[in-house]
Amino acid sequence: MKVAVIPARGGSKRIAKKNIRPFFGKPIMAWSVEAARASGCFDRIIVSTDDAEIAAVARSLGAEVPFTRPAELATDQAATIPVVAHAINWLKQQGEEPEQVCCIYAAAPFISAADIQQAETVLRDSSVSYVFPVASFPSPVQRALRILPSGRGEMFNPELFVKRSQELEEAYHDAAQFYWGTADAWLQEKMIFSTDSVPLVIPRYRVQDIDTEEDWQRAEYLFRAMQEMQAFSGTQG
Repeated sequence: MKVAVIPARGGSKRIAKKNIRPFFGKPIMAWSVEAARASGCFDRIIVSTDDAEIAAVARSLGAEVPFTRPAELATDQAATIPVVAHAINWLKQQGEEPEQVCCIYAAAPFISAADIQQAETVLRDSSVSYVFPVASFPSPVQRALRILPSGRGEMFNPELFVKRSQELEEAYHDAAQFYWGTADAWLQEKMIFSTDSVPLVIPRYRVQDIDTEEDWQRAEYLFRAMQEMQAFSGTQG
């Protein structure tokens, strides 16, 4: 049994009602639910929430909300893994036996059904615990700067100042879209970012973590650009 779990708690502090805020004509969570359904990978698509309004929106989108997330897992400090583990344990209590579980973030409008499918294939055909999308940093992380209390700046690794960018190892960051994992890995609370995982590299233009208003605005710019590019490609076809 394969299950999608979409964590969508209420009470977002930095972006009010982030998980159901409209994004290009529909609640932002709809993009995640629709991608999960379009992938054809899942027996069940479950939204884990503590919020009645989010639950109603989720059901209107065709997702299940079979339980209310416990208050202790709906705080600002609540981590992703325990939330997914709670959903798995709930399913097991109902007599279900999930084998692979994909945590899909609710505010991930760039998520792709094809990426979900590809990651599921990698997880199925390998012996790793997790598969998740990543994107490369646009600049070498080894040349990162910090701003000191004095207002002045310095390199984190000043010994690399003389290194050319092309000599530095490429680095990647989490795309913050989804994490495919085995049910056992979630229940054992294994760390996602480890050598027991496979990163799936996707283009930078399809990646934007949304935590602040600035993030939201940048996501809108990127999404609009993607739509225009797709429309242009269609007219050229």
